[in-house]
Amino acid sequence: MKPSHIEHLGIAVKSLEESIPYYENLLGTKCYNVEEVKDQRVKTAFFLIGETKIELLESTDPEGPIGKFLEKKGEGIHHIAFAVENATEALAEAEAQGIALIDKVSRKGAEGMNIGFLHPKSTHGVLIEFCNK
Repeated sequence: MKPSHIEHLGIAVKSLEESIPYYENLLGTKCYNVEEVKDQRVKTAFFLIGETKIELLESTDPEGPIGKFLEKKGEGIHHIAFAVENATEALAEAEAQGIALIDKVSRKGAEGMNIGFLHPKSTHGVLIEFCNK
């Protein structure tokens, strides 16, 4: 399960339309990809900073995970994603160590990644994602 690097930081925002220009100015780089992930009820926007990405997340449904996060906590860091060789295997390894999972097996996420989440109640309050291409 050893991660190779931080793949991305997910940041929940109310509006991609408002947030993209802000981050482009702040980071001095252009957003290179915007896409909707319908089954996760989210629109994403990506920025590349070195080997790590910043992923902005806008809810497409107030009852979706990002919608609920925004309602409860407001805008801000939502999760940290670690690149692993195989997300499903990393999830199984974490579960074998007694870590609670949100996903038992990986699923498709933005940019064609295989993704799976650990439950923050087992990770000191941090939502952790494992992902691989």
